[in-house]
Amino acid sequence: MKKKRIITLRDLAQKLDLSTSTVSRALNNHPDISKLTKDKVKELADELNYTPNIFAKGFRQHKSRTIGVIVPNISHHYTSTIIKGILKESNVKGYIVIVTECNNDFVKQTDLLQTMIKFGVDGILMSVSKMTQNVDDILKTLHNVPIVLFDKVQDKIPCTQILINEEEATFKVVEHLISTNKRRIAIIKETASSITSEKRYAGYLKALRKYNLPIDENIILSTEDINVLEGEKMTTTLLDLDNRPDAIIAITDLAAIGAIKTLKKNNIKIPEEVAVVGFSNSLSSTIIEPNLTTVDQPGQRIGKIAITYLIEEIENESSDIVNKTIEIKTNLIIRGSTIKN
Repeated sequence: MKKKRIITLRDLAQKLDLSTSTVSRALNNHPDISKLTKDKVKELADELNYTPNIFAKGFRQHKSRTIGVIVPNISHHYTSTIIKGILKESNVKGYIVIVTECNNDFVKQTDLLQTMIKFGVDGILMSVSKMTQNVDDILKTLHNVPIVLFDKVQDKIPCTQILINEEEATFKVVEHLISTNKRRIAIIKETASSITSEKRYAGYLKALRKYNLPIDENIILSTEDINVLEGEKMTTTLLDLDNRPDAIIAITDLAAIGAIKTLKKNNIKIPEEVAVVGFSNSLSSTIIEPNLTTVDQPGQRIGKIAITYLIEEIENESSDIVNKTIEIKTNLIIRGSTIKN
């Protein structure tokens, strides 16, 4: 069986002995085209299963109604909830979304930016790779199409940025632990290359200073990849200290779950001896025992807000680059890892 050829506007025009522009206007219900011609064109289009080429149409109209999304890791729970919010809102607004991931690879991120432009997207939603030091390619892209950053943002890029107040969120975590009589509070964070991690760390330090608690470098641990295994390793390091902590903040739920696993393995009571807090309110936070106290980041809401702002910029005819920051509030979900049920 031969593969069927895609039917084009030209095919319809030739069969009906009309110009391609007349066929196009008929399909778009243009008032200058007679009802008789519109009916003939639409009848043939249905018969031949004609489907408009959105990229060709976008090229003619200088709009593709397509949005590109670039994220470091699509499998991360928080990222996937943001993408879900983006997809739901894009469907409402009549835009198509192309989702890609760079796996925290700076070179791949740059290639994806160029690919998005080649595809003719109207705008780009982006969570910046933590390996991003040079933002020149992002700035160049920003002069072609609007960009809105979310989650992993960059101070050097003058565009709309949607983020949670990381510093305030971690400050409240420390306050909660202090309210449960914890005084020696450790933190497991990413290396300094992560802006998000450093903002959470800043909130941690701010809270310790406000409540006159000592800042001990021995219980401030950093790792390149903040996952379950690293959470286990870092917690083992903390337990080997002569003066071990009575609480652990991990800047991801995965690392916090690793901490809980190690504490349980060493028969340490949670939260009586050591309390644990994570970030993101992932599905895993309610599967681990005890259930994990965590900062709930409203991913779907952030996705909806991010694409709403981007579409506003796309549809605004102004050539000015928009530069503003929108901070989204978080909630601390208190569970058994910090308060005994």
